[in-house]
Amino acid sequence: MARTDRVPRRRLDPDARREAILAAAAEAFAREPYRDVTIASVARLAGASEALLYRYFAGKDQLYTAVVGSAVEDLLDAQAAALADLPVGSPVRDRVTVATTVYLDHVAHHPQAWALPLSGVGSEPTATVEVRTRAREEYVQRLRDLLAPSSTARHEYALWGFFGFLDAACLRWVREGSPADGRQPLLDATVGALEGALGDWGA
Repeated sequence: MARTDRVPRRRLDPDARREAILAAAAEAFAREPYRDVTIASVARLAGASEALLYRYFAGKDQLYTAVVGSAVEDLLDAQAAALADLPVGSPVRDRVTVATTVYLDHVAHHPQAWALPLSGVGSEPTATVEVRTRAREEYVQRLRDLLAPSSTARHEYALWGFFGFLDAACLRWVREGSPADGRQPLLDATVGALEGALGDWGA
């Protein structure tokens, strides 16, 4: 006798299925800390079986790392596109402001998922930490390329410190509910912090 209790599953090509699984995983990890999400819960959201998920990902660690990596790539691509749209010769401050605005858009789009790793709730797989470390290095390098600062210790600390300030300020913003009227003050504070740390945009 045929079973009738199974959730109907759509037939997708491998790439589309992988993307559907990643989208479901992103939704699951946005709702709960890494430690509380299960492969079974992601499978349900994706309309797939657990066995099918394991055909694409070795386990929860790899799945979560792929979700984080995808989010990082999306952010970097969005920043690059926004900077490319600026008029040639735009002031450095304008370019930093645009890149930072895209970062705030990223945070506002999925605030809880962004904030959880910074909130001390649970731990992340080593591979995910490595992805975040490489991403931070990429962020700093792109900022370095944008500003072309000197090689002094002050300017190097300013580049790295900017992202620490930005994350701390964004975390506060998220905990306040990401209010719209807090967005511009947050942007002004973070860009101003970098300007003050550098001492001069033309450094």
